[in-house]
This record gives sequence, C-alpha cells and structure tokens, in this order.
Amino acid sequence: MGKHSPNGSPQELVVQSGIVATPRRVRQPLPLRIFAFTVAAGVILVAAIAPMPRESALAETAALAQGSGQTGAEAAVQELAVSGDHAVPAIARSSYQVVKPVMIAPPAAAAKAAGRQAPAAGMPDPGSAKAVAHGQVMARGWGEGEYNCLVSLWQKESNWNVYAFNKSSGAYGIPQSLPGSKMASVGADWETNPATQITWGLNYISGRYSTPCGAWNASLAKGWY
Repeated sequence: MGKHSPNGSPQELVVQSGIVATPRRVRQPLPLRIFAFTVAAGVILVAAIAPMPRESALAETAALAQGSGQTGAEAAVQELAVSGDHAVPAIARSSYQVVKPVMIAPPAAAAKAAGRQAPAAGMPDPGSAKAVAHGQVMARGWGEGEYNCLVSLWQKESNWNVYAFNKSSGAYGIPQSLPGSKMASVGADWETNPATQITWGLNYISGRYSTPCGAWNASLAKGWY
C-alpha cells in the first residue's frame, strides 16, 4: 500500500536492495496531461472570442482545474493570462470640426447680382465723341466692357448728342448734366465741346457708381443715373 504525502498526492516507496528510497511523486498519465492542456487552451480561446466577466472566468477556471488535476498555481497562471490579455483600453473620442456650408447661388441669382452686361459697341469712328470716350475709358483702366456700358448709357440719355437738352428737367449734353452748368468745373466750353462733357461725365460716374457698368445698371433699375 502506497504512502500519501501531506497534500494528499499518492506516493510510492521504492525499495532497492533492502534500502527504502526517497518517496517520489507519481506522474500523471500522458493522456490526462494532454486533456488538461486542451481544456486550458479552450478556456483561453473562448475568453478571447467572447470574454466573460472576471468572476465567471475565475469560477470556470477553478472548476476545470479541479477536474483536470491542475494545481492552484497553474490555474492562477491561466487566470492572469485571461484577465491580462483582455484588458479594455481607454477609448478616446475623435475630435471634429464644424465646417460652415458654402451656399452656391443659382445661375439666375448670380447673373442678377453681377448686373446686366451691355451689348458690344465695337470700335468707334475716329474723331467722334465715342472715340474720345473710348480713349478716356481705356486711360482709366476700365476696359472694353465698361466702354460698352458707357455707350449704352449715354445712347439712352442723349443719343450722344453734345447739344441734347431736356426741357422737363434742364439736363444738358452727352452725360445729361443737371444742370448743364455743372460741367463748367471741367471747362468753360462745356456747352459745345464733347471732350469736356465726357470728362465731367466720367468723373461723375466714378464718384457715384464707381464704373460705367454700375451707372448703366442703376439706370436700368431706376430709369435715370
């Protein structure tokens, strides 16, 4: 009959030549050790796929350890592996930025905001009042588009007639200055000289509407500029 160790594990006495040898632990059979290893690996795999609460994992590990003959130390190592591998890291919320949407005006609204463009006037006849106006518009850096607006504006106001006179209002000349005597600030020949009238008219447009196209669109909206 074998002798038992203090922890209850079976021991056996080896007798050689009448001498009692030191007791040694009986090794578990190989199939049992393979079974225990398989059970432990299964617990870890299940915990990795669907982690369970710490208390349930501890209880299940202890029960499997008892059934497979594992020691308390081996079960503790497995418990630490499960809890350590599946610690939930802190999750930081990503920062975000609110971007104000850009409103794009419909084509019709954009065209209205930009104003109506006057039809192309073409190159004026040399020596004409329009030729004088074209030269002054280019000298101010306004370009052909502004010249087109100026031609349409003064065509509507006076038909480019240097002697045009409005009996109702008293407006006079190509730019329809009101009264006509205002053009004397540019030259004493304001009643007969188209260059004097044009210079005064462009100064007036620049100060009040910035450009001939600004004056042209104001005239379309109000009937006068």
